[in-house]
Amino acid sequence: QSGAPRGKPAGPMSQRLLNRQPFARLFFMEGNYLLLRTHIFNDKNVLISALTVTFFTFFIALLVSIGAESLVSAVNSVLVSIPLLILIILVGVFFDMIGTAATAAVLPPFNARAAKKVYGARQAVKITRNASKVANFCNDVIGDIAGTLSGAIGAGIVLSLVDWFGAVDLFILGGMMTSLIAALTVGGKAAGKKVAIDHANAIIFRVAVIMARWEDLTGMELFNDKR
Repeated sequence: QSGAPRGKPAGPMSQRLLNRQPFARLFFMEGNYLLLRTHIFNDKNVLISALTVTFFTFFIALLVSIGAESLVSAVNSVLVSIPLLILIILVGVFFDMIGTAATAAVLPPFNARAAKKVYGARQAVKITRNASKVANFCNDVIGDIAGTLSGAIGAGIVLSLVDWFGAVDLFILGGMMTSLIAALTVGGKAAGKKVAIDHANAIIFRVAVIMARWEDLTGMELFNDKR
């Protein structure tokens, strides 16, 4: 076997191993059999989920962009725009923290609480089991929406300041506003990720309690996971 060429597909004798590993390929390399699992790229559920997120994100981004333009047109006061800008940045940081905590949370403590019928524990289990969906929604969808809104409001603030102080250069002021928004967003998310990783289970449990109250009030069950 040592003289076998590297990367050569395994023969019929190893076919029984492939029968137990769908969408896998077995190669002979360095005197050992190397099993390459490729089911991740052939999972139809992953493809459908990605297409669904893409579809809804397109329409959400369209609505948000229209809303952002209307908001900038309606809000002419800098004193109102600046707190609104800070609020939107904080919302993006907050949801990024939730998405990070969902991926870092550990399931067994929530299972133990759910067995004791602790309020919110069942929702915490569902959030942890669906960590990829939660992270995608919180980090990507909400993050992009917050970024779009903050950029639009920042542009409105710049235009308002230029109208007030005609001598201010639009290019310089626009660059400073963009840099400030980016610095606050990136710095806030960096600090939030640290907190989310260190206190993942505590954050997810608090979110789960809010989620449980939402389900009690509306009767709508999020992540209908029956496992």
